[in-house]
Amino acid sequence: MNPKPQKVVVLPCSGIGKVYGALARETTYELMDRVRPGMVVTACLPLLVVEDPETRQLVAGNPVITIDGCPKSCARKCVEAQGVTPRETIQAMDFYKAHKDCKPDGIAELDENGRRLAAMAADEMAPVVDALVAGGEK
Repeated sequence: MNPKPQKVVVLPCSGIGKVYGALARETTYELMDRVRPGMVVTACLPLLVVEDPETRQLVAGNPVITIDGCPKSCARKCVEAQGVTPRETIQAMDFYKAHKDCKPDGIAELDENGRRLAAMAADEMAPVVDALVAGGEK
């Protein structure tokens, strides 16, 4: 009998009011809902900060990818503060640098370019998720 495949926890930053924070969150939703449904889960980052037991267990028991909206890397630091090293750490700005034709705009909600960029970013992250679910490295 094969063991149940792991889930990959993707934790985006909470960069409220910042376009790259919105891009991090939208990329996570794209991964969960369209690209790898059933394989990717997320959690509320502040729950991790306040050491919610369920959130801590989720992060400790599964491979984690963080997506930060700025160089302060709050999502990565919150995971590391729990004694967990993310398997992959991503800066949302890097997606834009790779696809400058899709400059995102918007704060609470991304514009069309931002949504397109989030979709491309999620597609690019799919092989990393696949490798982590399979139990390997990215």
